[in-house]
Amino acid sequence: MGYKILVVVLALIVILGIVFSCSQERFIFYPEKLPQDYKFLYTSPFKEYSIPVDRKTKIHGLLFQTPNPKGLVFYLHGNAGSNSTWGLLADLYQRNQYDFFVPDYRGFGKSDGKITSEKQFFSDVQIALDTLKQEYAGKKIVIMGFSIGSGSAAYLASKNNPSLLVLKAPYYNLPDLAKSYFRLLPKFLLRYKFRTDQYIQQVKCPVIIFHGDRDEIIYTGSSEKLKQHFKPADKLFILKGQAHNGINDNPVYQKEISVLLQNL
Repeated sequence: MGYKILVVVLALIVILGIVFSCSQERFIFYPEKLPQDYKFLYTSPFKEYSIPVDRKTKIHGLLFQTPNPKGLVFYLHGNAGSNSTWGLLADLYQRNQYDFFVPDYRGFGKSDGKITSEKQFFSDVQIALDTLKQEYAGKKIVIMGFSIGSGSAAYLASKNNPSLLVLKAPYYNLPDLAKSYFRLLPKFLLRYKFRTDQYIQQVKCPVIIFHGDRDEIIYTGSSEKLKQHFKPADKLFILKGQAHNGINDNPVYQKEISVLLQNL
């Protein structure tokens, strides 16, 4: 009887693993789709971008500008929502004399298509960065990533030469994060790796990490593990009482990010 139960349990694990492997995007990304004629309600002036990333697909982005900017914050947002709300973050960076650009991933907001692979995801954000770099030649570029966007931000910083990389509530890598939720899930089934731990070792600019000690989505130890790969100039800030969302409103974060941006 015990043998039969074991076989059933193993069969269920295999079946669930196959389902997860074939539809991982549904577990990782939670996009909000917007109609192409959607009107954003931000009071701060902004420009809309529609950036071709392949022959059939364009991704949408918003650029919030400030007079005489010192540079650009290129922001990769989390795994849910759309630019109907992510643009609310812009004000903090504009107050520090930085323009703020946030692209929506495929299937998010006004962006076309859907996410189908890590390679595609990285290619899209690289093309978006290349587009903005042309407009900010000679100025500071800060690559910033929150949550799911932290892995791709670290990737971009490893392949480009930004002035600063800022990671907010990052994961060590996706297999490590998945293990914290599903201990029995075989790592080989996870098609998305997002190896933040490897990328930051190739980043030449300063790496600054902010993580809340009450993060209920990505465990704070992820950032503690990333700290093991720091260069002397890199820093980790653990924000007391901070949950996963709302870091931009945290007074310690606002103070520290302002100092960082002003001193670049």
